[in-house]
Amino acid sequence: MIIDSHVHVWKHDARYPWAPGAKIPDRDATPETLLRLMAEAGVDRTVIIQVIYYTWDNSYLADVLKRYPKQFRGVARVNPEDPAAPDHLSRLTEQGFRGVRLSPAANTSGDWIRGPLMPPLWKRCSDLKVPMTILAPVTRMPDIARLADRFPELTIVIDHMADCPLNQPDQLQKLLDLHRYPKLYVKISHSWSLSSQPYPYLDSQQQIKRLYDVFGPQRLMAGSDWPLVEQYCTYKQAIDIARKKIAFLNAEDRRWICGQTAQQVWPFES
Repeated sequence: MIIDSHVHVWKHDARYPWAPGAKIPDRDATPETLLRLMAEAGVDRTVIIQVIYYTWDNSYLADVLKRYPKQFRGVARVNPEDPAAPDHLSRLTEQGFRGVRLSPAANTSGDWIRGPLMPPLWKRCSDLKVPMTILAPVTRMPDIARLADRFPELTIVIDHMADCPLNQPDQLQKLLDLHRYPKLYVKISHSWSLSSQPYPYLDSQQQIKRLYDVFGPQRLMAGSDWPLVEQYCTYKQAIDIARKKIAFLNAEDRRWICGQTAQQVWPFES
């Protein structure tokens, strides 16, 4: 089973209003378009991440999950500065969501990740047995480590290699240090965003190799970040990076990175 661990969907529809101040996208990114691209690329299942354009209103994605329960898993967003966030997460899980995503910024506006509202939310996530997904710069990885120490049973997924700049290779150690948590996984996505080279972004693959050497293929997963990736390459090309274009991976490695790792985190029916 090929699983794309990271996509977004949205639609211009009055029933699903954009968040105040959101940068409204020019076009739709509907599940129907995604399903067509998946079929063309040989992708079986996909994990959809709640897009920032709706911030904490997960209703559009909730409706998508109801319509396509077999093909998709959904990761919600909750307001991390709201004391009621754990209860919001519980309700979203009842609606079919399989986890939550937090996005602390590198500057002081993201210091809530160190604050008193985090332990209750992380505990609820652990109690619900759903993954905690983190979009954060690599400089925030020590903050994630402190929370991982408190909740060793919680599955944690780090998005996009923590967007570690390729010209700051020493910074990647902050992410590599998290290998000591056996339930922590890393998406090797955003190779196209980090790279200064054309497809298949060989300079980014050097960073992927460092992660592979430490975490192993069973804790890495590929993700396209559709539709944003289409600024750089096609959906199929994005899928083929891990499936065909990373030379140091063998067939078993690809089986894990292109599907089996995500299947461990967000189980799909076969």
